[in-house]
Amino acid sequence: MLRRGSRVIEARGISKRYGDLVAVADVSFKIGKGEIVGFLGPNGAGKTTTMRILTGFMPPTDGTAIIAGHDIFSEPLAARRCVGYLPEQLPLYLEMTVTAYLTYVAKIKDVARRARAPAVDRALERCGLTEVRSRVIGNLSRGFRQRVGLAQAIVHDPPVLVLDEPTLGLDPLQVRDIRQLIADLTSPQDGNQRTVILSTHILPEVEAICQRVILINEGRKTVDAPLEELTRDGRSLEELFARETTHDVAEEVES
Repeated sequence: MLRRGSRVIEARGISKRYGDLVAVADVSFKIGKGEIVGFLGPNGAGKTTTMRILTGFMPPTDGTAIIAGHDIFSEPLAARRCVGYLPEQLPLYLEMTVTAYLTYVAKIKDVARRARAPAVDRALERCGLTEVRSRVIGNLSRGFRQRVGLAQAIVHDPPVLVLDEPTLGLDPLQVRDIRQLIADLTSPQDGNQRTVILSTHILPEVEAICQRVILINEGRKTVDAPLEELTRDGRSLEELFARETTHDVAEEVES
């Protein structure tokens, strides 16, 4: 069992190259149990690539990652079982009912047969889906589909959640609901507390949910600090983001 405050995620010199293109360059960080970390960067910075590596969906060119004590190279299945992943493009089967889909996901994530129904019921309840459990996913609103996406990420009760743009395309009320849902999902349950990496372009979302910020630009980590420290003295996260992601352009213009 992981001790409180122990490292749950550790990226060690992760790099990803596609020929001459470097998508991620020697990125390292450690995230402890119960931390909620905002993972920021402009489009093309390498955020999604890094998250796919951490979740085992893509191998790095160099480096490795440790997820809840499991190396993604030497113990890939064990590492993936410890992660709930919500990608930007939801992995939904629109012709299935909510319950049938979550049962299918629980099966492929190796939830034991006798534990599947209770696991699905817990995910439905935690994500506010009980009333639509028999509905076909394709007939649900975007907000409810996003809830189904979160439910599939937690149905196997993983210690780590990786969420990529969880409120993309939602209206303000749906955004509020999903933010609250994420906050609820990260609250301690039965003595356990999930560790979360949240990638988003909505900076107020990071300020509302996260405790720490990791920012990458052009594939390299440029910021890794507590949110409170970064916004001290009235500084905004938007100012930090602009400074860290546009300084290279400014230097080129000045020169």
